[in-house]
Amino acid sequence: MYHSNETVQRMIEWLEQNLSGEPGLLPLSKHVGYSPWYCSALFHQICGMTLRSYVAKRRLTMAALALRDENSRILDVALGSGFSSQEALTRAFKEAFGCTPREYRLSPRPLPLFVSHDVFHPWQYAQQYKKGGRDMSKGDLRDARMRVEYVPAHKYMGIWDKVATCYGTFWARHNCDEVCGIIESMTNAAHPVVTPHTAGWHYVNGERHYFYGMGLREDYDGPIPDGFEVREFPGSYYLVFYHPPFDYMEDNGEVMGRVEELAWSYDLSKDHVDPSGLSTAAGAGRFLWNEEACQCYQRHYPEGIGYEVLRPVKVR
Repeated sequence: MYHSNETVQRMIEWLEQNLSGEPGLLPLSKHVGYSPWYCSALFHQICGMTLRSYVAKRRLTMAALALRDENSRILDVALGSGFSSQEALTRAFKEAFGCTPREYRLSPRPLPLFVSHDVFHPWQYAQQYKKGGRDMSKGDLRDARMRVEYVPAHKYMGIWDKVATCYGTFWARHNCDEVCGIIESMTNAAHPVVTPHTAGWHYVNGERHYFYGMGLREDYDGPIPDGFEVREFPGSYYLVFYHPPFDYMEDNGEVMGRVEELAWSYDLSKDHVDPSGLSTAAGAGRFLWNEEACQCYQRHYPEGIGYEVLRPVKVR
């Protein structure tokens, strides 16, 4: 059912590995096993853009990050990002971002960078392979667990939606490419704990709603992109409900469900002990919810740390 999405995802992964070289249509078609014409048409159908446009936008993003983070000559940045010359990079950069590479290097600013696309998702994987008789692999999954973590005071730049309640409904109301691209362009200003693309939930009239953005260094005083705002949050303990690394395509839905069920049903009036031995019982323990002062966070890095939901608490 979603074989086309899986094929295009393979194309994207191949392109990402060859951006600085020659990601031509013929070697791409050989990699996925289809004709050049079919690859070109299918990519456009699924991604809404041509292969050439995708490669050009990703190369510009590579160049922008190199200009921001490296001391290489602009010519070397151009050639390393797949451009034929410094002049070619300058023309494309000016047209896309309204400034030259040199101007951007001297004064970095938020840019709508173009992040790599994901077009084959776990729910599509599940439907495709379940129908084919392939069992989902949950043999390595565990019950969700809890630990205690302290998050220091920080600034957070984000979009707080008053309607969306989760990742899916949030992106139905916002431009994912634009929002994520801007955040990616500001990773050099990121907070070390509340990292870029850390999302979560805030409360509106007692109901949870979704936000998306990034933590900022305390000394950041640069421009704030249109559509974003910055809020400051005090340091707080958090209960971290988590599952360790897992297979994103096979087990994402199951893992998220287990963690969120534990997180949102957790009762501080009952006796719980986290792995470090800290009791969180309201009577014998030490915590009360602190969600009136701090927001809940979501960390989703399946093959890195796994999945985590963080709820703020305060010491009794």
